[in-house]
Amino acid sequence: MSVWFVTGASRGLGAKITREALDRGHGVIATARDASAVLRAYPQEPDGLLAMNADVTEPKQLTAAVEAGLERFGRIDIVVNNAGYGLIGAIEEISDEAARALFDVNVFGVLNTLRATLPTLRAQRSGHVLNIGSVGGFATAPAAGLYGASKFALEGISEALHGELAPLGVHVTIVEPGGFRTDFLGSSSMRVEPASIADYVAGAGPVREALAEHDGRQPGDPVRAANAIVDITEVDEPPLRLQLGADAIERVEAKLDLVRRELDRWRHVALSTGV
Repeated sequence: MSVWFVTGASRGLGAKITREALDRGHGVIATARDASAVLRAYPQEPDGLLAMNADVTEPKQLTAAVEAGLERFGRIDIVVNNAGYGLIGAIEEISDEAARALFDVNVFGVLNTLRATLPTLRAQRSGHVLNIGSVGGFATAPAAGLYGASKFALEGISEALHGELAPLGVHVTIVEPGGFRTDFLGSSSMRVEPASIADYVAGAGPVREALAEHDGRQPGDPVRAANAIVDITEVDEPPLRLQLGADAIERVEAKLDLVRRELDRWRHVALSTGV
C-alpha cells in the first residue's frame, strides 16, 4: 500500500485519481477547500480515506493535513498537485487581480504543497511527485495565455525539482492532459474575463466561443486518465513528462516541429553571436 496526498480531490481529475488509488488499496489523504465535498462521494468512508480541509493558498492548512496524514498512515509516498483552475481572456484583457489570483493557486499553491510534503519524502528517501499540468503548459493558445503561463511555470518547477530530488530517490512527473470530460470547462473550474477589447475578437474570440461547445464533449476519458496516472507510479523509471490524450500528443508534436524548423532556419543568427 502507498499513501497518496492529493490536492483538489473533491472533483474533476483529482476525484478520479482519489477513487482509483482507493480502489487499488492505497491510502489517500484527500484535500479540498471543503472536505465534505470529498466525503459525499463515499457515504461509507473507507478505511483508506482521510479527507482534510486544505486550501493550497493557506500553508498552515496544508501542514495540518500532512501532520494528520502522517499520524493516520505513518508516511506519504505520492504527492499529487492537482488543485488549480483555468482563465480565459486575451493577455491585455486580463486584470492584474485575476492574473495574480490564478498564480496564487496554480503556481504558489503547488509550492506551498511541496514545502509541506517534501520533508517527509526526503526523509524517506523515496516517493513520487505528480504535478498535474496541461498540454497548454507546453504549447499554449490565444485567450489561454495566462493559464498557459501558470502551467509553463509548473513545467519549469518540475524540471528543476526532478534534478534536485532524483539523488534522494524521489521521482517527479509532470502530467500534460489534453481535453478530458471533467468539469474543467464549466464555471466551477474556468474563469472568463470579459471581452473588453474589440481588436482581440479575431485572435481570442474563437477560443471563447469553443468553451461552451466543447464542455462535456472533450475526447479524453477521465477514468482512463486516472488509471494511467496511478499506473505511472508503479513503474521503476517513470517519465518526467506524461502526455494524456491524442490531442495532447498532436499539440506537443506540432510545437516540437515548429521549434525544430525555426531553430534550423535561424541557426546562423544564433551562431553568429558567439566568439
